Amino acid sequence: MNVDEEYTAYVSARLPWLRKIAYPLCQDWHRADDLVQTAITRLYVKWRQARAADDLDAYVRTMLIRVFLAEQRGGWFSRVRLTSAISHQPSEGGDRDMAMDVSRALAAVPPRQRATLVLRFHCDLSVEQTARALGCSTGTVKSQTARGLAALRAMLGEQESRLVRTEEC
Repeated sequence: MNVDEEYTAYVSARLPWLRKIAYPLCQDWHRADDLVQTAITRLYVKWRQARAADDLDAYVRTMLIRVFLAEQRGGWFSRVRLTSAISHQPSEGGDRDMAMDVSRALAAVPPRQRATLVLRFHCDLSVEQTARALGCSTGTVKSQTARGLAALRAMLGEQESRLVRTEEC
């Protein structure tokens, strides 16, 4: 198998996995596809180096997270949506209302905290693995995780209290 075929086989197999990581970061399937496309394009350029990595999936996941964070640092024009429609794929079982509430709350968390939460809880990475992926210390991961969870709890608590007040009326 030549190098291009090897790259194509890897990307074809891991594309759904990459989309599942990208979506919680940006809360939009179209934007998630754009993030994944940018990451796999960068992967193609660095494929010879990347395929020699000890953990190729971790290498690619780190690329995807860094693409997301770099986009967040970009100008406002790179984040403007031209449509107000939100594209959501139905969740697989579970409480859909709760999933939507969590998605909305996660979207409101600052990007660095959101990336930390996605890596820790969606990708199930350890503090050390998350620190390597984000290029920061384990202490930063712990503080970003704590702040992100506190923000989520506060937002979800506000939504719950608004719901209770509405039902009382």
